[in-house]
Amino acid sequence: MPEWLAIVLLGIIEGITEFLPVSSTGHLLLVENTHLLPQQSELFNVVIQAGAVLAVFFVFNRRIKDLLLTLHEPRTRDYLSKLIVAFVITGAGGLLAKKAGFSLPKTVGPIAWATLVGGVLILVIEWWSRRKRLGAEITWAIAVTVGVAQLLAVVFPGTSRAGATIMFALALGLTRSAATEFSFLLGIPTLLVASAYEIYRGLRHPSMDDPTSWSMVLLGAVVSAVVAFVVVRWLIRWVQTHDFVAFGWYRIVLGVLMLAVGDRLR
Repeated sequence: MPEWLAIVLLGIIEGITEFLPVSSTGHLLLVENTHLLPQQSELFNVVIQAGAVLAVFFVFNRRIKDLLLTLHEPRTRDYLSKLIVAFVITGAGGLLAKKAGFSLPKTVGPIAWATLVGGVLILVIEWWSRRKRLGAEITWAIAVTVGVAQLLAVVFPGTSRAGATIMFALALGLTRSAATEFSFLLGIPTLLVASAYEIYRGLRHPSMDDPTSWSMVLLGAVVSAVVAFVVVRWLIRWVQTHDFVAFGWYRIVLGVLMLAVGDRLR
């Protein structure tokens, strides 16, 4: 398979899965570890997420513009403060994980378990939320919890950043629409900073054995941006009238299949 085609396919996978509660990193590692597509560097898998983030800028451009134009209002400053706190929790925890030598798993097992457990949690939280009265106010408890949930997704690939942040917020009583918006906006600084950090490391400490093909990284990011734009617009409409139960069952089936054939995927 030509390298550019493999990169396009990986970009499509990233664009589809980044903002769905199914884990983009988990899917990328899965197709790479199963040799369905050539294995890429951790830098590639992280940086192409920045392309998907561009989709959020375009889809939420009115909301972002509104936040910037109303900074003088207490309501806006409160919302942005909670976004910042959630981001700091993730950033600080992620940096500590890097310092401790954390790296993406090389086997399918951890991804499979995170996928399976995440699917079960989605079903449980959806069942629980039907018995609660949901509101649109983002409390400090929700902001802190979302930051921790995002950190869990960083440490355990397969968890899903979008899935963990949205579902944890939902469990604390936030509506799906409000949880989805907060999660997506939080993803902007989180994924951009993570990508910038990986680019910095790649430039400062280039690999002599496997040099980074920056043109391929750029191609993957562009493809993921285009695909993610379509997915984000669709998901925003979806959460207005649907729950995430279908994604929960998808994760459970996928996780079980990965565990069932785990020995063959090594």
